[in-house]
Amino acid sequence: MRDPAAIIMQRIEALASISEEAGRLTRTFGSPAMRRANRLVASWMCEAGLEVREDAIGNLIGHYPGATRPSRILLLGSHLDTVRNAGKFDGPLGVILAIACVEHLRRNQLRLPFALEVCGFAEEEGVRYQSACLGSRAAAGLLADTDLRRTDACGVSMADAIRRFGGQPARLKQARFDARRLLGYVEAHIEQGPVLEEKKLAVGIVTAIAGQSRFQCTFTGRAAHAGTTPMRLRRDALCAAAEFILAVEHYAARKAGLVATAGQIQAEPNASNVIPGMVTLTLDVRHQTDSVRRTAGERFQKLARHIAAARRVNVSAQLVQQTPSVACSPKLSGLLERAAKLHQPEIVHLPSGAGHDAAILARITPAAMLFIRCKEGISHHPDESASRRDLRVALAVLNDFLRLLANEYGRL
Repeated sequence: MRDPAAIIMQRIEALASISEEAGRLTRTFGSPAMRRANRLVASWMCEAGLEVREDAIGNLIGHYPGATRPSRILLLGSHLDTVRNAGKFDGPLGVILAIACVEHLRRNQLRLPFALEVCGFAEEEGVRYQSACLGSRAAAGLLADTDLRRTDACGVSMADAIRRFGGQPARLKQARFDARRLLGYVEAHIEQGPVLEEKKLAVGIVTAIAGQSRFQCTFTGRAAHAGTTPMRLRRDALCAAAEFILAVEHYAARKAGLVATAGQIQAEPNASNVIPGMVTLTLDVRHQTDSVRRTAGERFQKLARHIAAARRVNVSAQLVQQTPSVACSPKLSGLLERAAKLHQPEIVHLPSGAGHDAAILARITPAAMLFIRCKEGISHHPDESASRRDLRVALAVLNDFLRLLANEYGRL
């Protein structure tokens, strides 16, 4: 029998070859590349014995029946989209590991007293519409009509993107999971940080997921000739934006645990001999304590207004999305810890600074996360990497977690 960890790694490589950009991995919501990815992952689900469906937004879901019908359902999975110029493991690893768990059950003719559903969420990264976790938000019943009206950089509305993908925006309410039937959601994910590598451990247990606020800021000045406009008369939107970005960095660096990132910026008219007249940028603010995050967001908006006034430009700052901090389920996390203790001598508990689908599903069901060591803590980068040995440990932990959960099922 082939090593399951080798199969997981082979599938990671196969998915990494599916991209909408030549020479680098980019797979965004509703793209043809996402359609190809769903088809490939669906084929692996079918091979594992899962009953496969795709919901109204494009989430890929494989159902593995439990011993009774109708039964309670445990969700396993992660997302299949990526950032631009991404690494291979962020998201897809959680889906592929979940499929490997089902293959282990089937190969060993094991039955659980509950059903499993493996979820490959259609969107988590927020690249195309600057609003994250669209797939899990639909599954939790948290998408609104206003979300469907958002447009991407090409002017395509989210509703149209869903239709072009083959989804049904008018039926998104039917994509919501029935919370009464759910046992919980468990997501395996690379750590995206250096803690596990520093401690020389393969896996860790996540305690909480930091809250997140996303803003879109637009500085509007006046475009003018770069050679003939004196410096004192300029209303340079890009200089205002640059001053704002540095002010945000300075403030965040003085607050423990606070991180703030201006990750996307667009200057217009974007010509070498024209003073920028308008700049749009995104601002991502995160902290484990929601009050600290909210206070920082308010402070950043005041900073933007102050800098804009001093530079004689206008500014608008819109809160695009915010997700509260989420504590992971003590019950599910405790079972993950018991399983992990069977495979490594020390257990580390750590928070997640990154957002995850687990933070959304926690609104409707208990959620837990297993972190897997990644090389040098690198993520959202082509050098993102995890070892076959660590994948083998992670799979063993998840398999033992399912066994422990089955033993505890009657007491849940």
